[in-house]
Amino acid sequence: MRLPTKDGLIDKDKAKELIYYAIDHGVNFIDTALYYHDGYSESFLGEILQDGYRDKVKICTKVPSWAVKNYEDLGKYLNTQLEKLKTKCIDYYFIHNLSEESFIRLKELGILEFLENAQKEGKIKYIGFSFHDNKEAFKKIVDAYPWDACLIQYNFLDTNSQAGTEGLEYASNSGITIFIMGPLKGGILAETPEKVREIWNKSNVKRTPAEWALRWVINHSEITCVFSGMGSLKQVKENIKVTNETLPESISHHDMELYDNVKDIYQDQLKVECTECGYCMPCPSGVDIPQCFTLYNQKHMYNNNAPSYLYLTALGEVTSDNQSYAGLCDGCGIVSRYVLKNWMCHYF
Repeated sequence: MRLPTKDGLIDKDKAKELIYYAIDHGVNFIDTALYYHDGYSESFLGEILQDGYRDKVKICTKVPSWAVKNYEDLGKYLNTQLEKLKTKCIDYYFIHNLSEESFIRLKELGILEFLENAQKEGKIKYIGFSFHDNKEAFKKIVDAYPWDACLIQYNFLDTNSQAGTEGLEYASNSGITIFIMGPLKGGILAETPEKVREIWNKSNVKRTPAEWALRWVINHSEITCVFSGMGSLKQVKENIKVTNETLPESISHHDMELYDNVKDIYQDQLKVECTECGYCMPCPSGVDIPQCFTLYNQKHMYNNNAPSYLYLTALGEVTSDNQSYAGLCDGCGIVSRYVLKNWMCHYF
């Protein structure tokens, strides 16, 4: 979902280069979804994973939980995805962004029976779900079915949010394979506020903030695979280097104290828990919610006026075309838990 883009579309040449490099250097798992990159992610992967590359990777994609209205939709989406990916079988098929409420609805529609039948037919190998609800809902979903795998957001800032550490350990004890998304919290942990940089510099080994964040996730023995959204060849090379050098339970006590100190700073400066995943879009009022939150966080974290300027120009508040600034929010609550007006408009 974070492939390099050009003019709003996947930059096929750059994306192909970084994916081939990743696979040639040991990456063997690719995560996508029906609506990533405006619906073109799966088609692009199907296009380039030819000439033996499909056999070198496991593919994970997802059925859109919010878009399924009846049992027939399930077959329609799966067959479309198989066609777009140009494969006879999807290795990991997840229910996308599952919550307690959506699970109850989808279960009544027969989604579990559908997934089991698809598994018997050889269209999918493993059944799982991705998750952004709270840990109580997570435990209920874990207990409700013998899932093969789950995908949760987890990083050193998110130990108590969503499934969190408690959910991670609960799923592990239930025998579920655990995949992690958001190890850098949508890139936030790759940023370097001055106070954070000062703490990382106390280590005897010099690492980038992204390295520190990835190492923390990999350090957990419960985790099987980390989904890191890499948008450049440089990021691919860095991630491969970190994973080759890091083993579970390998971080020293001294370094763990550094993580705790850095976490305190981020929690003090980070105003909105947003990873720019885009799941809140499109906004019915036209607000670019992820970009608003990003600029809002940057304003606080770096204490400069650049985000205010970008807010006015990039989001179109001073133009008549393509306006997407927070002032357009009417507080409907349909796509976001946050009321933009209360934060963004007042702050900027």
